Amino acid sequence: MSAPTVTFSDDQASAFDSVTEMLRGVGINLDDALLMPPAAAGGGVMAVIGKAGSGKTLLLAELYKALQAAGLDVVSGDWEGRRRKDRRTLAILAPTNKAASVLRLRGVPATTIHRILYTPVYDPEYERIAAWLAGEGERPEVEGLTETALDRAFAFFQGNKSIPGALAAAGLRGSDFITGWKRREEPLDIGFVDEASMLDEKQFTDLQEIFPTLLLFGDPAQLAPVNSPGGMVFDKLPAPRRLELSRIHRQEAGNPILDLAHALADPDLGFEQFERMIEDVSLKDDRVVWGQRVEVDLMARSPVLVWRNATRIRLINAFRTVYGAPEDALLPGEPLICDGIELPIKHRKKRLDLEARGLIKGAQVIYLGPGRKPGFSRLHVIGAEEPQVSAASIVQIEKPDEEEPFIPFAARMGATFLHGAACTIHKAQGSQWENVQVFAPDLYAAARTGRSEAGQPLWKRLAYVAITRASDRLFWVVRNRLSKPTEGLRIDDLRSGPANLVLESEEI
Repeated sequence: MSAPTVTFSDDQASAFDSVTEMLRGVGINLDDALLMPPAAAGGGVMAVIGKAGSGKTLLLAELYKALQAAGLDVVSGDWEGRRRKDRRTLAILAPTNKAASVLRLRGVPATTIHRILYTPVYDPEYERIAAWLAGEGERPEVEGLTETALDRAFAFFQGNKSIPGALAAAGLRGSDFITGWKRREEPLDIGFVDEASMLDEKQFTDLQEIFPTLLLFGDPAQLAPVNSPGGMVFDKLPAPRRLELSRIHRQEAGNPILDLAHALADPDLGFEQFERMIEDVSLKDDRVVWGQRVEVDLMARSPVLVWRNATRIRLINAFRTVYGAPEDALLPGEPLICDGIELPIKHRKKRLDLEARGLIKGAQVIYLGPGRKPGFSRLHVIGAEEPQVSAASIVQIEKPDEEEPFIPFAARMGATFLHGAACTIHKAQGSQWENVQVFAPDLYAAARTGRSEAGQPLWKRLAYVAITRASDRLFWVVRNRLSKPTEGLRIDDLRSGPANLVLESEEI
């Protein structure tokens, strides 16, 4: 086994060895950092599964480092470089912008599945800059770009391996250098997929067409995708292809949030006992808070997690009321969740453009203000590498006890949004926030139904997913009350500057 830079637990070391053996079978020898030409058949699919804190992300990061050291080219989704017959490639993917950004914060160059399925078409003039930044060409001379601008692009790329971000640092906009998007035609080589519990069968099939060797990282205790009644895609893999991490990694020892999540595995634990456990922990550790009300200040950046849709709608309307939001407009700083793109077939290029910018279903967005034309919005896409876009928007504000949502404004077609101050636990999968509020009365209601999913009480699966969304602090809210805001909604804390690309092409 190639010597890792960290000390693995026994199960991590065993999984590393199994993956190393699979890669050796497809011509990648991590022991000696030797590469052979890719085999057409590939290594198939293997999964590394384990609950939160078991070390999946650490293992993924160490495998990435080993493959990069062996000479594989990392495909980021915005630039692939020159194709060679003997080229070996690696792409690290996640289903959502937020999940990909969590990996990028750990130094792993992850991108979304969509950005691998669809690749940008660059203007030839700017393609020369991209090749130079990627180390595949000479420093170019480009009309309209100064040497200082190229220096800024180069400096940005050294710290953040994003071609669009580097070009934006040179003063360019996305519409300057990306002329369109196309479905990937050429297969890649090795694919790592984080948060694989969120994959549905269609995404899984698409990925298998692109990657002859696919390694999935997933949590079997999470909720299966809504449109995958058969369970998670890795459930059907044979035992040798399912590598289970069962021990909490030592770096996570003493984390009360993970301790609570793992306590849910006790089959004798009831809801009331679990709540008493949370209350006891909150008296000893401020990372767990026994909340008597929903803290409205937190809702603008991390939604309250609920089970019932009616609860979600009530909390959203309470949030808008305490901030004095008018019925016919959004306030800058209000959170939204993308619910998809509504565009006809003839505007397929525009759809791909919006999705590639991060406006995929489930994306978390902050409203920045109106666009230049009626129905357009300026938006900050949480977790996207180039987060600021301007897009035709259809915003829906759902009202309690009303079947039809209220639409404060809308373009004829474009990206559709729901309000994001609260969201269902199911939709929160794949995301993580520093502070997470879980609305406990909803989980109590789920417990009273007596429903089960995959052999476990539904309330326990909901609680597990909700709790593990918190990276720093968990708020267990036990009463149906909302605090008053300590300040108005804000947008000045959102990243801005030359690395942000604004989608200016508002013509549809």
